[in-house]
Amino acid sequence: MKVFAIADLHLNLSVPDKSMEIFGPVWEKYVEKIARNWKQTVHEEDFVLIPGDICWAMSIQEAQIDLGWIDDLPGRKLMLKGNHDYWWSSLSKVKSILPDSIEVLQNDAFHIQDISIAGARLWDSPEYTFESYIEYRPNPKEKKDIDAQIQKDLNEKLFARELERLQRSLQKIDPKAKYKLAMTHYPPISADLQDSQVSKLLEKYEIQKCVFGHLHSLKLGSQLFGTKNNIEYIFVAADYVDFTPVRIL
Repeated sequence: MKVFAIADLHLNLSVPDKSMEIFGPVWEKYVEKIARNWKQTVHEEDFVLIPGDICWAMSIQEAQIDLGWIDDLPGRKLMLKGNHDYWWSSLSKVKSILPDSIEVLQNDAFHIQDISIAGARLWDSPEYTFESYIEYRPNPKEKKDIDAQIQKDLNEKLFARELERLQRSLQKIDPKAKYKLAMTHYPPISADLQDSQVSKLLEKYEIQKCVFGHLHSLKLGSQLFGTKNNIEYIFVAADYVDFTPVRIL
């Protein structure tokens, strides 16, 4: 069994008017790219981590279309909620519609063979920003920003809550596992690998690799992440990895 990871599929099969193609040529026919590259890379016996932003569906009913598409791809899959997974409501409802090849990670840990996986969505961290790495592309459908101070307070509250969720998940990691992995949606550390609250938490539980996504429209030539204190931070946003699952084990 090989283990792969790819984030930010942003599938729009259930809501065709929400295609990521509005964000430039790199996203042209991205759904077809994902399917083609996945089938050329992943085999039925393999395992794929999908750390968030799975699809644009707004309801469980709509999401079933996109999840069915993922189910048809080779391998078993483990998904984590992203900030745009509006369809992801209660865990019981999500689990009730999952196809056979898909499982989810939320407030627990997942174990397969000699691998133990923990994770949480996270949120924008007050410790670092990625603005200097982003080539901003306006979204014509984006709503106007709320008051900056209100947004700041909200972000700090959400980040603190997500940090608690990550710790609860990490506490359920199998200490005897040969491989200890983590998946988050938001980056757990700065691009230049400065210590963060999340990185210290991952080190405490002896995580070896952490996969994540969330960032898009990176400036050409941007160098981000790497290995810090024995943890490899692997950025796998779909557009960054050419819509191809990245082998991590």
